[in-house]
Amino acid sequence: MATLVSVNVGAPQDVLWSGRTVHTGAWKAPVTGPRMVRRLNIDGDGQGDLGGHGGENRAVLVYQVASYDHWATVLGRDDLTPGAFGENLTVDGLPDDEVCIGDRYRIGDVVLEVTQPRVTCYRVGMRLVEPRMAALLVSHHRPGFYCRVLTEGELVAGQDIVKIEDGPHQVSVAEIDALLYLPGHPRDALERAASIPALSPGWKTSLQSLLEQDAKTGNSGLTGLAPPPAWPGFRSLAVTAVHDESQQVRSVSLADPTAAALPEWLAGQSIVLRLPVDPDGPPLVRNYSLSNQPGAAEYRIAVKRESMGAVSRYIHDHVKAGDLIEVAAPRGSFFLDDSPQPVILISAGVGVTPVLSMLHSLAESASQRPIWWLHGARNGAENPFAGEVLALLKRLPHSRSHVFFSSPDAADRLGADYDQRGRLSPQGLRDLGLPVEAQVFVCGPEPFMDVVSDALVACGFDTRTIHSERFGAHTAITPGIVGAATRAPHAPEGPPGSGPSVQFARSALSARWRDSDTSLLEFAEACDVPTQWSCRTGVCHTCETALLAGRVRYDLEPLEPPAEGNILLCVATPAEDVVVDL
Repeated sequence: MATLVSVNVGAPQDVLWSGRTVHTGAWKAPVTGPRMVRRLNIDGDGQGDLGGHGGENRAVLVYQVASYDHWATVLGRDDLTPGAFGENLTVDGLPDDEVCIGDRYRIGDVVLEVTQPRVTCYRVGMRLVEPRMAALLVSHHRPGFYCRVLTEGELVAGQDIVKIEDGPHQVSVAEIDALLYLPGHPRDALERAASIPALSPGWKTSLQSLLEQDAKTGNSGLTGLAPPPAWPGFRSLAVTAVHDESQQVRSVSLADPTAAALPEWLAGQSIVLRLPVDPDGPPLVRNYSLSNQPGAAEYRIAVKRESMGAVSRYIHDHVKAGDLIEVAAPRGSFFLDDSPQPVILISAGVGVTPVLSMLHSLAESASQRPIWWLHGARNGAENPFAGEVLALLKRLPHSRSHVFFSSPDAADRLGADYDQRGRLSPQGLRDLGLPVEAQVFVCGPEPFMDVVSDALVACGFDTRTIHSERFGAHTAITPGIVGAATRAPHAPEGPPGSGPSVQFARSALSARWRDSDTSLLEFAEACDVPTQWSCRTGVCHTCETALLAGRVRYDLEPLEPPAEGNILLCVATPAEDVVVDL
């Protein structure tokens, strides 16, 4: 008979960690006497990051005495007491390799249903002062598990735990944890696990992605389904044409100098150019979305002249037909899906480029999907590709268009050149009556994308259907970090390093590696380059990033390698000069 050894709670608190403040509920301690268990929590308990912990499917975290004994031996610790692993219930007799997803247990009047393994994040390692802990929990098959509360009631230490129902298909917590995080994803096991009704929606989505993935895409259950790059590093392509699309935007077309066919790309993806802007300095790299039809003989980009942009000014002033430019292969997870759902393409300014490629793709396939084209520009003189867009929309029988001009010129015709005066605003989106079941693709200045995304959610759109592409650095994901000041990317403070050059493509920054940094993630953080991470031990793949050039080494091997052409920043160091898509 399994037994409830301890009930542990802890309200979220701010904890100092590596010079930063983390808001976390990982510090939990045993309580005496009965405690009420409710649908979303145990009285007195809380989570600091509801994006990764808590909620109906993760209301109660359970960990086992046998695992405590295991870690005491493996880590040489004698100070591990109930609550140390952030669990709400410390139990004896429910091992991860026997408890199955969907199992139901009664403890007194409380009924719990097992929904998923523990989320792997850095905070359990922070709590135990063991940075490797997230990886160890997975590799040792001892993650612990979450439950939803089916029947509320009081719990008290010492109560018996009685299984009242077996989960379907008998997939254990340890098995499903390994299915997602460790190499080898057998299809039959994935199908069996993904069909369990009690499994939390996030895990179902991840397992379904693994079922659909190509072998070269790495672990798509953690990172999505972006295909691998068509070639490593950079190759020389020839400029075949330049063309002014508006007062400030110039397009550049690129082709193989031997007239060989270029690899195809997915509508919405981008390429990186490496240009010798300063003859006395290192070449500079910049990311540009492709704007023409996937499968065309050329890659076309569009570059807006920026007064302070060294690369944009170089392209406008110096690049001409016949030049050779170093180009990295098309990449990116921002691309058009092939679902039958309506599709909404939203852009502002030169952000039109990736969604224009999507419009080309839809027109080429004679798509029958309902299509909405929403675009904002200052006026007709600053509305690139307007004629091209109009011609494509005419080929799509189920398309609608609404163009906003914030400051139209006298020559701009309402109803012909544009449809509404003003910016593309939240109210403007609400007035259009957009279909909430649509897939949405948004590109433009970062504040624009943030406002549009928030407005779409307010209109009833699911956040999972809203996709955005950012020309500069990706939005940071730093779970639990509070009060961090936002600074523009810069060289790390202190004496410059003497190691390999590390170039951050999206942040327009290059700096020498310092031996004091233990990973490319730490180095990027020292440069205030926006990063995305969670486990910091090579498990969750949140930090997986394209390596555009160079080689890295792993001092701590990832539990599963990243996709071809990508690296895991949190455990990688440069083996030579590198260019990273950050």
